[in-house]
Amino acid sequence: MIGKLHKTLEVGGIELDIRTDYRDCLLILQVFDDAKMSIEEKYEAMLEIMYYDRELINDEDTQEAVEKAIWFLNCGDRLEDSKKSSTRLYDWEQDEQIIFSAVNKVAGREVRECDYVHFWTFISYFYEIGEGLFSTVMNIRSKKNKKKKLEKHEQEFFNENRSLCELQKKYTAEQQGEIDFINSLYT
Repeated sequence: MIGKLHKTLEVGGIELDIRTDYRDCLLILQVFDDAKMSIEEKYEAMLEIMYYDRELINDEDTQEAVEKAIWFLNCGDRLEDSKKSSTRLYDWEQDEQIIFSAVNKVAGREVRECDYVHFWTFISYFYEIGEGLFSTVMNIRSKKNKKKKLEKHEQEFFNENRSLCELQKKYTAEQQGEIDFINSLYT
């Protein structure tokens, strides 16, 4: 329905209340970025966070509950309809400060101080981010991902703000162990 902000999802024929505040949903997205968790653990964490009454979802309806939660997190887009790039340009945790600065500018208020902001409203603000620090960083990351040459002013910005412009790679515990072992050989 046009203009409706969903606060429930129907799973197994039961209308279930869901957590729709952007903070809860960003927590789920953070879970999916955790390299230490298996996909099954991530799905279970998503269900625990998303559904107030997780215990009402039986084993036969778990897949449907997962699909509905993902549909909600995609703001009503079905995953198979999504043509989004698989190359990451931002990280909710790493880029938190510049994201909120840009979202606040669009919203005209400090959204972190609001008691409640529906996730879809928050994402609407996010999609409307215009010129500023966040868009500059995203543009540089996009060009670097596509191996495009940066403009002179972009290269200068990148050189002066490398830690801001480079996405940090997240490693599994096994990968980090290998990196630490290799680094220990050189110290």
